[in-house]
Amino acid sequence: MSHDIHLHHITRVEGHGNIVLNIKEGRIEELRLEIVESPRFFEVMLVGRHITEAPPITSRICGICAISHTSASIKACEAALGITPSREVILLRKILMHAEVLQSHILHLYLLVAPDFFRVGSVIPLAKSNPDIVKRGLRLKKAANEICRILVGRHVHPIAMTIGGFTRVPTQRDLEEVRKVLEMAIPDMEETIRLFEGIDLPEFNRETRYCSLKEAEEYALYDGRLYSNDGKSMEVQKYREFITEEVIEYSTAKHVRSGDSSIMVGALARLNNNYSHLSDKAKEAAQRLGLTLPCTNPFMNNIAQVVESVHCIYDSLRLLDLLSSAYPYPQSPTPYTLKEGQGVGVVEAPRGTLYHEYGVDEKGMVRSVNCIIPTAQNLANIERDIAAIVPMILDLPKEEIERRLEMLARAYDPCISCSTHFLEVKFIE
Repeated sequence: MSHDIHLHHITRVEGHGNIVLNIKEGRIEELRLEIVESPRFFEVMLVGRHITEAPPITSRICGICAISHTSASIKACEAALGITPSREVILLRKILMHAEVLQSHILHLYLLVAPDFFRVGSVIPLAKSNPDIVKRGLRLKKAANEICRILVGRHVHPIAMTIGGFTRVPTQRDLEEVRKVLEMAIPDMEETIRLFEGIDLPEFNRETRYCSLKEAEEYALYDGRLYSNDGKSMEVQKYREFITEEVIEYSTAKHVRSGDSSIMVGALARLNNNYSHLSDKAKEAAQRLGLTLPCTNPFMNNIAQVVESVHCIYDSLRLLDLLSSAYPYPQSPTPYTLKEGQGVGVVEAPRGTLYHEYGVDEKGMVRSVNCIIPTAQNLANIERDIAAIVPMILDLPKEEIERRLEMLARAYDPCISCSTHFLEVKFIE
C-alpha cells in the first residue's frame, strides 16, 4: 500500500504544523512534522534590557501559559541575583501554577480534544449538539482564570508577579474568595471525570523517555530536580547536560533529546514520574479513568490532563490552608541589590518543562538568554510515535488514518503559537 499524506495544517492545535508522510509499499520513505511558524526572537528581545523587564516581556510568549513563563522568568532572575523569596510567596506562586495548569488542560480537553470523541470537526458543532458539555468546560476555565485575577490582577500577562514577591499581596479576603471559586468548581470537575470515563482511546504503546521536575515531598510543578524515568536526575542549573537542542532543517522549531533519545514532557510524563505525590482525589480519578502507571500510550496524555486538573483543585485548597495559617505575611518583595550573575528558572508549564536562563551584568542588564519551551521538547517524540503507529493503521480507511494522526499529534497538546487553523488533507496515490 502506498500513500502520500500531507496534512496542512493540523487542526485544533495552537499554530501552524504540517505532517508530511510518504509511504511506498507499506514502508515509510519520508516523515516530517513541519513547524512553519516564523521565529519570534524573544531571546534576542531581552538582550540589552534591564533584568526587571524580563518577566513582563516573556509573559507575552504565550497567552495560555503566561503564568508559567512569568514564573520561570522570575525564578531565573532571582537565581541570577541571589534572591530567596519567602515561603508565602512560593505558596502563592504554586497556587497560580495550579490555576494555569487547570485552565490550559480544560481548554484543551473540552474545546480541542472533545470534538474528536463526538465525531465533529470543532467545538462549534459540539456546542450545538452538546451545549452543556461546552458550557461546563467554559465554567471551569473561567474559574481558573478568576483565581489568577484575584491573586495577580489577570491571567493573561499577570500584573502583580515580580522579582522577589508580589507588587500587591493578596488579603485574607482574597484567599477566601479563591477558596470559594475552587469549591464551586468541584462538581464540574466531577462531571469532567464522568465524561472522560466513557472515552475510547486508541490502543498504542511505545517506550520513550519521560522527563519532568521531581520533588521529594510533593507533586512537582513549581520546583524540583530534573528527572527522567530511566533514573537520570540533576539540579536544574545543569539542564544543558540533561537535554540537548538540535536545529532541524525543515522546521522553525528545534528538536530536543536527552542523551540518545527523544523525550516526552507534559502531563503523562509528570504522572509517570510523580504519581505517588498526587492528591488522594486525583489518584481516585486516575483509577476511575483506567490510567495505570507507568503508561506508554501517548493518547493517554489527555486522561493524564484530567487527573492533573483534579489534583490542581484539591492541592490548591491544601496550599490555601498553609497560607491562611501564616497570615499576615510580608507585604513587600524581598529586597535585593544588582550584581553580575547567571540564573536558571525551571517550572512545569501545562505542556511540560519550561526553561529560562539569563546572564546579567553588574548593572542588571541582560547579556545572554536561553528559553526552551515544552512543545519543542515533544516534537521529535511525536515524529517517532507517528513512525511507530503508521504500520498499525495502514489498513484503515483514509479518513480514519487522517483522524488517528491528528489525534496523536493533538494528544501532546502542542502549543505552536497562539492561533488555530483548519486542516486540509490530501492523499495522492
